Amino acid sequence: MQRHLLRRRALLASAALAAGAPALAACGPDIASDGESGGSSLLKAPDRTEGEITIWDRSGDLFEVFEGVIADFNAKYPDITVNHVAVDIDAKLQNTLITGADVPDGVFLDDAKVGGFTDYLWDLSDVLAPYAADIAQQKLDVNTVAGGVYGVPFDLDPGLLFYNATALEAAGIDVAAIATYDDLLQAARDYQAAVPGSAPIHLEQSAFLGQLQLEMYASQLGTSIADADGALRLDTPEFERILTFLDTIRSEGLGTRAEYLTPTDIAELDNGNQVFYPWAIWFSFAPQQVLTETAGDWRAAQLPAWDAGGARSGAMGGSSFVLPKDGPNADLAWLFYEFLMFDEAGYTAVWGPGDVYPEGLATSIPSYTPAADPAKPLYTEITALGGQDLWTVATEAGAQIPGGTPTPAWWAGAVDYLGNNVQRMLDGDMTPQEVLAQSSEDIQTNLVDRQ
Repeated sequence: MQRHLLRRRALLASAALAAGAPALAACGPDIASDGESGGSSLLKAPDRTEGEITIWDRSGDLFEVFEGVIADFNAKYPDITVNHVAVDIDAKLQNTLITGADVPDGVFLDDAKVGGFTDYLWDLSDVLAPYAADIAQQKLDVNTVAGGVYGVPFDLDPGLLFYNATALEAAGIDVAAIATYDDLLQAARDYQAAVPGSAPIHLEQSAFLGQLQLEMYASQLGTSIADADGALRLDTPEFERILTFLDTIRSEGLGTRAEYLTPTDIAELDNGNQVFYPWAIWFSFAPQQVLTETAGDWRAAQLPAWDAGGARSGAMGGSSFVLPKDGPNADLAWLFYEFLMFDEAGYTAVWGPGDVYPEGLATSIPSYTPAADPAKPLYTEITALGGQDLWTVATEAGAQIPGGTPTPAWWAGAVDYLGNNVQRMLDGDMTPQEVLAQSSEDIQTNLVDRQ
């Protein structure tokens, strides 16, 4: 659970950190003006392959995964020493960039934070150019601000429909027949009729995670709470449709209201009352590490579509690697990230079976499409999912995610309005229309207009 709690805290802090970050003067590796107004700085690939780089990652399982790849990297670049440091990035990064002292060469950063830190970071458009056509569009979009690309995309986190196959089969529910969200509602009604007292669909009780899940649903419809220019676009038919779906679950008593993987949530998953969980691929951590009674009973499918033939997945969360301008050897750090993400030896070491994840890093898929080839799995059968080939399900879902936009610096601040109002709706105190109107007014007045 540590990885996902860290992910949650990092995303929650992102807007507050990014919004207050002043621009820094560039120094370090070679730069080139892109010719646009303001002249962003383009990182160039190095003409040297020796030196020392400092890489910041958060402590936890992914730190250990990246640590394990360093030996593979040094097999290709023996003269580059990697100083890999576990850091509380949320606590240290902003002040480090402001002072310009002891700035790392590379940092693991949540996608939600990249758009607010671009004044600190190298524009990676040139070095990414050979790979850009093969990177998931959504990941390129979230890292692109004013024409520059500021992060090396790491994971793709497609939304999936996790379901308790054993419980549903016993109730006579055919998951293969669930093609739309209307179908999901009907399947929940049928399950509840077969298992009286059950509340089949997860309803997220955390304001923050509920807003993150809301963006997953919106991603399927090709929208988000802000457009590419950061303008608010919340009070729309798409968001009304999503909130109406959630409100229907509430009003018909079809949902288990709980916060992601808290004791209540786990208990309702393990006792068969909660059998549908529309969530990012990283929910696969639950049957692998958390659930006791129903581990092995769960499976993953593509999300339902909003309309027949529509996208069967949307993005929920994600991270990238950024290169600070004041990092003295950021150009060499680019070689490290290039190896991890775009070299077969690198991405195989990251996602394939290893010491940290013996069956493979099955909580995400690569954002680089040659690495996410359904025909060349980096991991396959997951024991806790009954031996299901999660790779095929996830890569097919990931290929359907529409493009995205950079996460605005005020996104986490919007939880005080949108996230909380969604919870009020699930309490029965607001309608979907009231949530959208009130949240839009408050976000525009208190966050967007004050930038």
